[in-house]
Amino acid sequence: MEQPIPTISRTAFVTGGSGFVGVRLIGRLVAEGWSVRALGRSEGALRKVAALGAEPVRGDLTDGQALAVGMHGCEVVFHVAAHFKLWGRNKLFERINVGGTRAVVEAARATPGVRRVVMVSAAAVVMGKPEPMHSVREEEPLRFKRYAPYSASKARAERLLLDANGSRAGFETIAVRPPFIWGAGMTTLDEMAHTVTAGRFRWVGGGGQAMSTCHVDNLCHALMLAADRGRGGEAYFVSDGRDRTLKSVIAPLLATRGVDPGERAVPFGIAWALAGGMGFFWRTFRLEGEPPITRQMLRLIGKDFTVDIGKAQSELGYGARVSWEDGLAEIRRACD
Repeated sequence: MEQPIPTISRTAFVTGGSGFVGVRLIGRLVAEGWSVRALGRSEGALRKVAALGAEPVRGDLTDGQALAVGMHGCEVVFHVAAHFKLWGRNKLFERINVGGTRAVVEAARATPGVRRVVMVSAAAVVMGKPEPMHSVREEEPLRFKRYAPYSASKARAERLLLDANGSRAGFETIAVRPPFIWGAGMTTLDEMAHTVTAGRFRWVGGGGQAMSTCHVDNLCHALMLAADRGRGGEAYFVSDGRDRTLKSVIAPLLATRGVDPGERAVPFGIAWALAGGMGFFWRTFRLEGEPPITRQMLRLIGKDFTVDIGKAQSELGYGARVSWEDGLAEIRRACD
């Protein structure tokens, strides 16, 4: 009688599992036969990851003991959690994005059996002064601009991660750098729609600037490829493989919410000056909430920025699985 082929069980630990990317990643891992553990701070987050088929692990991102418990017996750590805001105190970005990454790396390095940490970095880690950047490759140096606390903290986190590569035998670290992440369930879409309906939206520079995008499922595909095929100590840009303009990205996304952004525009230079003034005012008077416009936001969307994914294609075998058209159709279905 022929013996059945044994199934090889693989176990992963995921941070940020209840977030936009983490939810999709857990679903993908479980569907492909992985056992998954996921970190969660709140009861809601723990219930959410459990419903996805992951084993919930209670703890904070900087809780070394919780991280060690979650990573025990795991082969790969997917570090997805991050603090993503376009405004805020540097201290908070540093505590979560840098301090959290440090805690994850230290726990993974100290846990026997963990062979790789794959982190969701950001394409923005190479953004310097506001000027066009086209087909950016991984050789571009990291930038640490004070007006961009999110991207600067992600750059510091990535450097910390990759510096830990090879710090013990069989231990490797890899960073995956997506640009604008989109897809059904993206919370930023609701925020954009609110800005438009409140009458505060303007196309910076007319909206014709080129940009790369990355559907959330394409990012998850890249993360799983990196877990098996990536070179330790390396970073990889990934995208949908077809660049678009800011207007041709944002307008169709808003249309899925029944919102028309109109044609009102503001020159980049004026927007940059306004953002600087607002930032000074908010900091000086310690105002609540976020300014209507920030220099961090303008650096992300105000100038051409596209990435070259050749390295991910050649080394990871990466290729986008979800097209712009299919991803947009999924968002429409989710809104029905």
